Amino acid sequence: MIKTEICDLLKIKYPIFQGAMAWIAEGNLAGHVSKAGGLGIIAGGGMPSELLREEIRKVRKITDNPFAVNLMLMMDNVEKQIEVCIEEKVPVVTTGAGNPGAFIKKLKKAKIKVIPIVPSVALAKRMEKSGADAIIVEGVEAGGHVGELTTMALLPQITAAVDIPVIGAGGIATGKQFVAALALGAKGVQVGTRFLIAEECTVHENYKKAILKAKDRSTVVTGRKTGHPVRIINNKLAKEFIKLEESGASNEELEKMGAGRLRAAAKDGDINFGSVMSGQVAAMVNKEETCEDIILDLINSAENELNNLKNLYL
Repeated sequence: MIKTEICDLLKIKYPIFQGAMAWIAEGNLAGHVSKAGGLGIIAGGGMPSELLREEIRKVRKITDNPFAVNLMLMMDNVEKQIEVCIEEKVPVVTTGAGNPGAFIKKLKKAKIKVIPIVPSVALAKRMEKSGADAIIVEGVEAGGHVGELTTMALLPQITAAVDIPVIGAGGIATGKQFVAALALGAKGVQVGTRFLIAEECTVHENYKKAILKAKDRSTVVTGRKTGHPVRIINNKLAKEFIKLEESGASNEELEKMGAGRLRAAAKDGDINFGSVMSGQVAAMVNKEETCEDIILDLINSAENELNNLKNLYL
């Protein structure tokens, strides 16, 4: 069985994190991922603090295993969310969209492990100095908000630059990709797109179907000119957004066009003018499975790949 230091640090069975997908990764999905031995993550993403509390308690009705809450630091209510995490004794907090340095001491004082998502070597080093327990390194292949560098290029640079455990994310949906991340120095992986179509994921059925229909070139990145690039399925919204960007539209116009579009896709099933966030690996996701089946397949196929690699040197 594949076991790394991140398993001991977080007390999880397998070094597999479920991606924090706003409006998608709620208590039911996170609970079942954690129950299956991975680290389920509730996507806080601006969620009202009391609703976050309900989702945390939902996880605990499903499993006693460790889980995490992801906090988007750019949100106005993040401090209230932090208080909820402390009050509810959440084991792990992952962070995105900002620098969690101002909150790390407070979270760690409450015995919460802190794992920021980072897009660069410089930020990874800063997070280690600030006291982060581990970091998630996410490449541009990922769905949703992305940086500029690929997982293949960024991951080995960061694992060489820090001593804390690194989790590889972006472009990972199979055992082969899992092994590749380990070879690049990761101590675990974060998987998002594949969990989108887990049986326990409550995202709208239209969204799941859009992922299942995706091909290798089905995703595009919008919002580069706004400074907030996002990878989504190339639908009518994406085409109109990119056209508006290229016409020189202001950030205000672009942000207005994108406002509420993720919720429209995830909750209302609008896959034409909704923001169907997805990683580039969508084309490799071809069937709905349980969270347990996904995790066991990742582990078993990764172990098979490792054995195949060993045979090359016999």
